[in-house]
Amino acid sequence: MKNFLIIFVALVTFTSCQGQKPQTKQEDFSKLPLKNAAKLDTATFAAGCFWCTEAQFKELKGVVNVVSGYTGGWTKNPTYAQVCSGSTGHAEATHIIFDPNLISYDKLLEAFFVAHDPTELNRQGNDVGTQYRSAIFVHTKEQLDKTRYYLSALEKEKVFNKPIVTEVVPATIFYPAEDYHQDYYRLNGKEPYCQLVIKPKLEKFKRIFSKVVKEGQ
Repeated sequence: MKNFLIIFVALVTFTSCQGQKPQTKQEDFSKLPLKNAAKLDTATFAAGCFWCTEAQFKELKGVVNVVSGYTGGWTKNPTYAQVCSGSTGHAEATHIIFDPNLISYDKLLEAFFVAHDPTELNRQGNDVGTQYRSAIFVHTKEQLDKTRYYLSALEKEKVFNKPIVTEVVPATIFYPAEDYHQDYYRLNGKEPYCQLVIKPKLEKFKRIFSKVVKEGQ
């Protein structure tokens, strides 16, 4: 993978996304607000197992809270078992509350593409199914424009050897997962899955984002 710094420099000079590659799915983004004017903002990403991505995003300065949950489906109040069956249409996702004065949405996008493999369709490693798809759920038109621009830059620079399959869709209702899924790595760090799967990913993530990792983490 090429240095992500190339892409991030391009994002710093972001002005518009005219001429970007159209989405394969014709989603309706017309109801999105232009931007979030509140002190805290929200980002919602699906990148495979939420145990992994929750642990990674919690490391970043400016991230206030990360909630693991389900979004993008049609079943109301889905359970983990239902989502795992692939019958609800939901993806395992992380709902990230962040302070835009301390960390930008651009940096979160960068982290999202480092945290998982966006070229794997409906899977991440041994986790297979549409519930593990790669997706960005945008909350505002500003997020939509930045996401499209970022995807275009990644493809132009050929950062990945295979096509990116990440979906970009409007954010819909987000259902927090059951309590035992929240803060999973911190509470279950000695478990085999945490040691063998999450820990190596987290250590790599922290090395890449060492300048923006919270102190003492």
